[in-house]
Amino acid sequence: MPTTSTRRPPQFHYGWVISITGTAVIFACLGLGRFALGMLLPAMGTALDLSYARMGLISTGNFTGYMFAVAIAGYVAQRLGARWTIALGLVLVGSTIILVGRAEHYLQILPLYVATGVGSGLSNVPLMGLVSHWFVKEARGRAAGIMISGNGIAILCAGLYIPWINTRFGADGWRHGWVTMGIVVLGVALMSAMLLRNNPREKGTTPMGRPEAVPNGTAGTPDTHTRKPRWIMVHLGLIYALFGATYVVYATFIVTTLVDEYGFSEQVAGNFWAVVGALSIFSGPLFGWLSDRLGRRTGMLLVFSLFTTAYGLVGMQLPVIWLYASIALYGIVAWSVPTIMAAAVGDYLGPNRAAKAFGFVTLYFGTGQILGPVLAGFIADSTGSFRSAFGMCAAATLLAVILAFFLPRPRQ
Repeated sequence: MPTTSTRRPPQFHYGWVISITGTAVIFACLGLGRFALGMLLPAMGTALDLSYARMGLISTGNFTGYMFAVAIAGYVAQRLGARWTIALGLVLVGSTIILVGRAEHYLQILPLYVATGVGSGLSNVPLMGLVSHWFVKEARGRAAGIMISGNGIAILCAGLYIPWINTRFGADGWRHGWVTMGIVVLGVALMSAMLLRNNPREKGTTPMGRPEAVPNGTAGTPDTHTRKPRWIMVHLGLIYALFGATYVVYATFIVTTLVDEYGFSEQVAGNFWAVVGALSIFSGPLFGWLSDRLGRRTGMLLVFSLFTTAYGLVGMQLPVIWLYASIALYGIVAWSVPTIMAAAVGDYLGPNRAAKAFGFVTLYFGTGQILGPVLAGFIADSTGSFRSAFGMCAAATLLAVILAFFLPRPRQ
């Protein structure tokens, strides 16, 4: 009689493909579509005679588009599935930043970069929802962290590539930069359409980290929940808004500050930005792992304390050595909050509601991103310096520390 063999678990889980592809998606939709702007702004500002306020409005326009996408991403993902929604968003990002590189006036760039924001939101929000479907609670922080490290890789690449292309092509270097990055984003769009899947069932498997198959009827049941999930989402949303309003000011204007206020060349400022990118590659995985081990609340307390220190150091008139410390701290914690937030939403609401809930808290995040850059730009135009704007950021993240302290623990 033939013996019945025990089915061995696969050695390779498709969740790794989701993680790696997700990293490429974040690299493209946010890392290139959004965070390369800070490196390109000095040359763009010179070529197009942009004031600090207009620079801030370009950034704000991007996040206005992002917020619109957040409002519709859940509906679009329900109709098309996360896979095709992400691919569509990337096509929009890639095509619009190519057109930004061909624009001749601020009024042409602004609507195009708003559309880039729409594409970024359509890519990012459904991707964070996939984290809760593809990974169990104990692995969500690490999974989200791996994906979000794509931002750091993009910043590192931009910090090295853009100064080089500016040197090679002179005044038109920023144009070549946008076009090149747009082509890369379109390539990632094709990759995501080929490799992403909406849930483990499409590959005949279970969420990564779960040793046994889920019994019928329990798949997608929330791991944890609270008595008042709506108020928890508002609480998380307020914290996320403070992060959105502050991190983007640093990301948008630190290179401009280095060039205009500290007298660094664009090449040297680009090297500093590359350092931020290199450090931030480890930010998501590190703090995702820590939040898996220590809890989401403790993780947020730690990272917002470090953000407060980073903003305070650059906001005060201190010797340049403290500027280096600020840049290092920012790089270390850069993508910690999105990582922890994506995992926290899954913890509180469960996989089935994670994408919708993440979209809800992202509305707060987007509001912060809209207000932060334009306010910082107007402050800089009024005072002639970004120091007061960075001081404002330090005060805001200190408030986030207080809000994080009062977060309840999710019930098991």
